[in-house]
Amino acid sequence: MHIKVFTFNPIQENTYVVYDDTRECVIIDAGCYTSQEKEQLTQFIERNKLDLKCVLNTHSHFDHVFGNAYLAEKYGVFPEGHQADEFLIENMLDSAKLFGFFSGVFPQKIAAYLNEGDMVQVGNMSFVILHVPGHSPGSVCFYEKKEGVLFTGDVLFEGSIGRTDLFGGNFATLINGITKKLLILPDQTVVYPGHGTTTTIANEKMHNPYL
Repeated sequence: MHIKVFTFNPIQENTYVVYDDTRECVIIDAGCYTSQEKEQLTQFIERNKLDLKCVLNTHSHFDHVFGNAYLAEKYGVFPEGHQADEFLIENMLDSAKLFGFFSGVFPQKIAAYLNEGDMVQVGNMSFVILHVPGHSPGSVCFYEKKEGVLFTGDVLFEGSIGRTDLFGGNFATLINGITKKLLILPDQTVVYPGHGTTTTIANEKMHNPYL
């Protein structure tokens, strides 16, 4: 497995291009906002001769889905996410304006729903869907057991957790989901969050003040 990390848009969101030796790839949380960021992502895909198979959303807050419409138009690949976050797409324009984004925001509907326990197969990679609401109602994580990696979006960060003061957030729900679904994974599991640097399950068990 190969993982390329891009940090996009003013909110410094992590966009992941994940691929293996088959050259099939998945993009997790396409946050590219500017034309330069979109071109940067496209150049990486084309330079490495990757075949984009799916676009997955850990959740649908605008900073994580800015690039979905672009990828749908460019590659004909439409985003997949949890149905409970559809309202965030519907209200994306208004939400983005509250944070100063008054142009370049193009909502793209979720084309396929991701549910707890589903499996997404890309190349030789298998991503299990873990529904962990609390940051948003439809927040999900993607776990690749063979490689020991977990993409958490804004559920779990190094030394922190996702904010729960946004509409649809719930602190107790988030902590319960992290405890029951993420902290039971092997300690060596590498966590790739929606913002900031990577960490491990072991590190969060020992040092995360929220857990």
